Amino acid sequence: MTDFFNDISPLVYAPESTDLAFRHYNPDEVIAGKRMEDHLRFAVAYWHSFAWPGGDPFGAETFERPWFGNTMDLARMKADVAFEMFDLLNVPFFCWHDADIRPEGDTFTQSLRNFQEIIDYFAEKMETSKTRLLWGTANLFSHRRYMSGAATNPDPEIFAWSAATVKACMDATHKLNGENYVLWGGREGYETLLNTDLKRERQQAGRFLQMAVEYKHKIGFKGAILVEPKPQEPSKHQYDFDVATVYGFLKDFGLEGEVQMNIEQGHAILAGHSFEHELALAASLGIFGSIDMNRNDYQSGWDTDQFPNNVPEVALAYYEVLRAGGFTTGGTNFDAKLRRQSLDPVDLIAAHAGAMDICARGFKAAIAMQEDGTLEAMRKERYAGWDNAAGKSLLNSDLATIAAQVEAAGSNPQPRSGRQEILENIVNRFV
Repeated sequence: MTDFFNDISPLVYAPESTDLAFRHYNPDEVIAGKRMEDHLRFAVAYWHSFAWPGGDPFGAETFERPWFGNTMDLARMKADVAFEMFDLLNVPFFCWHDADIRPEGDTFTQSLRNFQEIIDYFAEKMETSKTRLLWGTANLFSHRRYMSGAATNPDPEIFAWSAATVKACMDATHKLNGENYVLWGGREGYETLLNTDLKRERQQAGRFLQMAVEYKHKIGFKGAILVEPKPQEPSKHQYDFDVATVYGFLKDFGLEGEVQMNIEQGHAILAGHSFEHELALAASLGIFGSIDMNRNDYQSGWDTDQFPNNVPEVALAYYEVLRAGGFTTGGTNFDAKLRRQSLDPVDLIAAHAGAMDICARGFKAAIAMQEDGTLEAMRKERYAGWDNAAGKSLLNSDLATIAAQVEAAGSNPQPRSGRQEILENIVNRFV
């Protein structure tokens, strides 16, 4: 044990407590036939919780963690602290990038050796912990070599380095029995069209993803391959702008049956969408996989990655997750970070505890809305005309036949209310 969390005790479900505890999240509570822990499948993000130093676009780091540094001993200390926090929170999962967990070496081989040693250390830690790996991924955006992208880089040598890095991360995810592997194109985009070949870069990105899928099958990895969309920031435009854009990309490269989506609320907001929109669209396209739960500051223009605190927003998100059938290999990853002024170890625990409570409250509201059934009944009623014989025949007809039928019937259809305010009032009964 380290002494980082000092005298903080493991959190328990204590609804009336005024101390650090769960007031709404009870992992063993059975709701809709399943334990709440198994519904929500919470995960801690290694990068924000243990690797992020507290900087922002206008200021340097504010955190001073005892494991900050570029040695293997410090990397192992970081892992010790991480698993202590997993145990304090009793979370079932965690997630990592390779660069979060290992020191950077002078060569690819040195970095790989460091990475593999920490993966072995994780495997040892996991033998005595309940916490498993939700997903692994490669950091192909932070190092200066990626300033012009990874898969989309104009330099073939950087493409090759990136491919080798993804192979290593997929191997490690497979070794730790991870349930998914994520690809996020943090710099797969452009800053100016004046030096960008859009067609070439898109082809490179497509082939790169095909290679990842091919390798998944080669090593027998049974988890899902997930792509996480983001529209911009730091690039002016990224090729994985939103769910709709990624689906078109997957179709172009024959991957729509192989790849699913990891959807983040903050990225949805940057794309001009709501979180529930992106979730609903992914589900309708058959590519919903997992979520990164966070929020943006609506008064700031960048991805602030704050812990969730808005029950109505969370409830609508989980309602769409439930409509999609719930999580299978996916889960709720807290891709969220402390505020720069939240310096103390207890802040890290409190942030996750509060977020888990918010998610529990939102999820219970979503379950209640689903069990009530009014929203789905009204949705079904709105489209009922398409379920009778006349409605079904329309889509198998042609313009000339339809026009003749409309003229013969003397049709004069009138609009019907969408009842939006009534629907919103129904939601407000539960949140």
